[in-house]
Amino acid sequence: MSADAADSLIEYPCDFPIKVMGLASAEFAGIVCHVVRAHAPDFDGSTIRTRASAGGKYVSVTCTVRAVSRDQLDKLYRDLSTHPAVAMVL
Repeated sequence: MSADAADSLIEYPCDFPIKVMGLASAEFAGIVCHVVRAHAPDFDGSTIRTRASAGGKYVSVTCTVRAVSRDQLDKLYRDLSTHPAVAMVL
């Protein structure tokens, strides 16, 4: 068992949902998709789910990626979290 596998409760590879929130805009889902594809090139953008906040000011975008390692997910979360259009990543 690798150190990566020993340190994680997740068994890789697996389908892993990531929820990204930011200000509602026509470009937000595309921005998220671009960052996700940099880490998961096989990501199918047609599977994105979006949901607007009650007031419509914010939107959440849920992407399910085929995660292959903890390192991949850590880098993806870091790049999403530091993107200026992103308010929060869960």
